[in-house]
Amino acid sequence: MVATDRAVEHWRRTRGLMWFSLVVWFIFGFGIHFFARQLNEIVILGFPLGFYMAAQGSLIVFVVLIFWFAWKQNSIDEESGMAEED
Repeated sequence: MVATDRAVEHWRRTRGLMWFSLVVWFIFGFGIHFFARQLNEIVILGFPLGFYMAAQGSLIVFVVLIFWFAWKQNSIDEESGMAEED
């Protein structure tokens, strides 16, 4: 595989990861909160689901998303031969 082909493949995979992460971010940043009234009808451990997602659920998803994104991007970099050397 020529270096240019590897760079194109690397960028294609990185772009796909970015778009996927942005969709997840949008869903948990905005989408869930648009349906808070409907989600409040579901009660988990005594708390309405809409309240829980606004108070903690979305934040947990964001932190997990950051670590998952970094891990996945690192694996894409390594597979494409573009990883940083330690």
